[in-house]
Amino acid sequence: MSVGVIILVVLVLAALGYVFGRQRAMAVSQQSGIKLHSLPSYYGQMVGLFAAVPALLALVLWLLIQPVVIERSVTAMIPDSAIPEGGALSLVMSDVRRIAGGLDAVLAKGGVGEAEVDRIAANPSDLRARLAEVGVPLVGDVPVAVFEAARAYRSMTQTGSILMAATVIAIAAVLAGLVYRRIEPHMRARNVSESFIKLLLIASSLVAILTTVGIILSLVFETISFFKIYPAQDFFFSTVWNPQFRGGSDLGILPLLWGTFYVSFIALLVAVPIGLMIAIYLSEYAGKSLRSFAKPAIEMLAGIPTIVYGLFALVTIGPFLRDYLAQPLGLGSSSSSVLTAGLVMGIMIIPFVSSLSDDIINAVPQALRDGSYGLGATQSETIRKVVMPAALPGIVGAILLAASRAIGETMIVVLGAGAAAKLDLNPFEAMTTVTVKIVSQLTGDTEFASPETLVAFALGLTLFTFTLALNVLALYIVRKYREQYE
Repeated sequence: MSVGVIILVVLVLAALGYVFGRQRAMAVSQQSGIKLHSLPSYYGQMVGLFAAVPALLALVLWLLIQPVVIERSVTAMIPDSAIPEGGALSLVMSDVRRIAGGLDAVLAKGGVGEAEVDRIAANPSDLRARLAEVGVPLVGDVPVAVFEAARAYRSMTQTGSILMAATVIAIAAVLAGLVYRRIEPHMRARNVSESFIKLLLIASSLVAILTTVGIILSLVFETISFFKIYPAQDFFFSTVWNPQFRGGSDLGILPLLWGTFYVSFIALLVAVPIGLMIAIYLSEYAGKSLRSFAKPAIEMLAGIPTIVYGLFALVTIGPFLRDYLAQPLGLGSSSSSVLTAGLVMGIMIIPFVSSLSDDIINAVPQALRDGSYGLGATQSETIRKVVMPAALPGIVGAILLAASRAIGETMIVVLGAGAAAKLDLNPFEAMTTVTVKIVSQLTGDTEFASPETLVAFALGLTLFTFTLALNVLALYIVRKYREQYE
């Protein structure tokens, strides 16, 4: 039974619990002649909540724990002789999962039953042919132990899915039945229901915090593993980025940081002046009809997928800069450059600057403007000497948030700036950023335990640290220097 079907069954049980719980509350009240403590809907809601929430929580925990348990059990079945020389156990487990998925595809294709699938899995030559038919070809010699591990992996997964379905549905049915039988007029159903919902809200608010903690811990642990096999001083202070998956790699982060900040700096040079001028015009000069049209139109730029911006950089901006600036000035001949990516990225983050700055400028009280006009100042003088100083802390925070968005961009850099990691001041040269190299180091069939792969986590943790520092700085500036108005 699939996870979707299990969730549907639980939700149906919860809906039935709501209906029958509400009916039982009214029936018990009529039979006993005692007025209900709460509205009938609260009794039904209580039954539905106890049916759905614990069961769905058990489902989530099961989905998190089962793969870990199965991986450990199957890993113990693979002998050292089945691991290729110079390879890794993770690559063998990848073959195990592919073969197990191929067996499921053979069954889903039709024409064979479960017994026939077991027979096919026990015959390596027949298994190879059947897997090729369903688009799962096996490359090279696969040891028999790997085939046996794949059979065990598939069997454990199927058994775990059956137990999961039975356990989750049983939890929903049992709890719904217990709460249903305890319904009585004096039961404080409203208090129970509202307390349950309050716990749900608290748990939901913790999701973002726990997710952030999980991301940080995963980056930290893998980064520690990386620094155990690669010197930290070479990573942070080397000016050469040259990963070689066969050994002899130079993994210095400085060229990547330079490219990241160079592209982001150009993007901010484009976005900040244009965004601020847009914000000032919309908040101080534009009429209501124009503002109601222009602001949503500008904010649409933030909704365009970054791959579209990347294609725009590759097809339009890059060749234009190459043909009309770089080549005539003798500064380069490539359409991929820092300037290309920076200009397009700057266009992309204009709404971040303009929209936030517009809201901040509008928050400045009108009384300050009226007082300035009363003292004889013009509108431009009022904007320069009254409105902008009052809104400056918030505007600085908006700029820093836009900078953190630019630092984390990937697709525009891939298509617009190229993939060359180097230290260069020429904006018409191709360079790359940290995010691009994180993707490239984790792409392909690579050994996960190698420094060339683990370096992606060190890059990610470094980038996370920079963006977090920018966000904290933005919040600090906004809170410390913002003006409080009555």
